[in-house]
Amino acid sequence: MNTELDVAGIGAGPFNLSVAALLAPLAEVRSAFYDKRPSFDWHPGMMLEGAKLQTSFLKDLVTAADPTSRYSFLAYLVAQRRFYRFINAEFSHVERREFADYLRWVACQLPNLHLDQEVETVDYTDGGFRLATNRGASRARHLVVATGTTPRIPDWAKPHEHARCLHTHRYLAKVPDVAGLKVAVVGGGQSGAEVVLDLLSGKRGEPASLSWLSRRQTLEALDETPFSNEFFTPAYVDAFHRLPMARKPAIVERQKLASDGISPETLKDLYQQLYSRGFLAGDALRLRILPHREVQAMERHGEGWSLAAHNGFDGRTDRIDADVVILATGYLTRLPTCLEPLRGRLDLDQDGRFLLQRDFSVGWDGPQGHQIYVQNGGRYSHGIADPQLSLAAWRGATIANAILGRPHYATGDAPLPIEWATAEAAEHLLEMAA
Repeated sequence: MNTELDVAGIGAGPFNLSVAALLAPLAEVRSAFYDKRPSFDWHPGMMLEGAKLQTSFLKDLVTAADPTSRYSFLAYLVAQRRFYRFINAEFSHVERREFADYLRWVACQLPNLHLDQEVETVDYTDGGFRLATNRGASRARHLVVATGTTPRIPDWAKPHEHARCLHTHRYLAKVPDVAGLKVAVVGGGQSGAEVVLDLLSGKRGEPASLSWLSRRQTLEALDETPFSNEFFTPAYVDAFHRLPMARKPAIVERQKLASDGISPETLKDLYQQLYSRGFLAGDALRLRILPHREVQAMERHGEGWSLAAHNGFDGRTDRIDADVVILATGYLTRLPTCLEPLRGRLDLDQDGRFLLQRDFSVGWDGPQGHQIYVQNGGRYSHGIADPQLSLAAWRGATIANAILGRPHYATGDAPLPIEWATAEAAEHLLEMAA
C-alpha cells in the first residue's frame, strides 16, 4: 500500500479517535489513522465492574465540537436501543465499561481507521512525511501523534517485574489468586483505590493481609467542584498557554487534585465497606492504609518481597512484607519510537517534553505547511486538562481546524468572569503571542 494523505494519525486511542471522527465526514481531507492493535480496546486491564468515568458522558469524542455528529455518545445510546433506559437510570457518572464500548463502537464505524498496522518509522523527505508501516508506506502532509502513555515502573520495582509484581495496566489479565497471600498496593490515586476495593470484594480470593501505600498525606479526594472544573475549559487553557514556561510546572502541581484524586464516590464506598466488614460482618481482614509513605527499595524475601518505605509523617522507615505487589504508579509520556528519526528536528525541553504551540503542533525545523500535532503531550504547555478526556473533542476540533486552515468546528465557549491574568499581563502576553 502506498497512499498519499493530507493527514496521517499515529495511534488510535480516544484522542486520535476524536480527530478521526471529526475528519471522517470531510471529503476534502484524505486521512488515515494507524494503530498496531488488531482490535480496539481501552484500558482492558482496569475495566473493573462498577468503575466509573470521572467526567461527564457529554464530554465524549465529538459533542463539544459537533453535537450533530453520528459518533456521539448519545448516537451510540440510540444505536444500542437503550437511550430511554439510560436517561431513566439517572447515572451521575457512567461506568467505564460502557464508555469503552462506546469508543469501540466508534472505532468500528470509522472509515479512516486502520488497525493492525504499526507505524515503524516516520521521516520527512521529498516534501512530506513518509510513514513506513508493517503493511506498506504512506506519505502525509501533516501528522497527528497520539500513541498513549507508558506504564510508570519505579526504579526500585524494575528488577522485580513478575506475575506477582505487576502494574495496574495488566491487573485484570495478570492478577493471581491472592487467597492467603500478603498483598501490597502502591499508589494512592483512583487506580489504587479501585484495586483495593476489588481485592476487598474477595473476587481474587481472600488475602491474608492488604497494605495500601501512598506518597500522599491521606486518601485525597478528586476536586470536581464547579470552579475547579473551570481548569477544564477552553478559556483557561488559552490563559494558561500564554504564561511563560517557567511559571507553569508549579501551577500544574498545585492543581493536582483537580485531575488526579480519588472520586468522592469511591472513597465513600471504601469507607462504608470497611465499616460494614469491621463492625457488622466481624471480618478479620487486616487492611493497613499507609499514607505519606514513599517506597525506596524492594528486595526478595523468601517467595515474596520486602518493601522499605520512608514515612514522611514521623521520618522513620516502614518494612512491609508482601507476596504480591501491585503498582498503581501512573503513566509516563515519551517520544514514540517511530519518531526517533525526527527527534533532532523537534522542539523539546530539557526533560524531553514537547514544546507545543496553541494549536497543539510541536515546533520543528521543517516547512510551515507540514505540521506535527501531538496529543497528550502538553500537560506543561496547556495545563492539567491535557491528559484528561474532558477536552478531547475541543482539542480534536482545534487540530482539525488547524489542518483545514479555517474554523469549521466550534471551539469557543462563554467564559466565567474569572480574570486569570492581570489586565496588563494579559495584554502583554497577547502581544507576544501575536
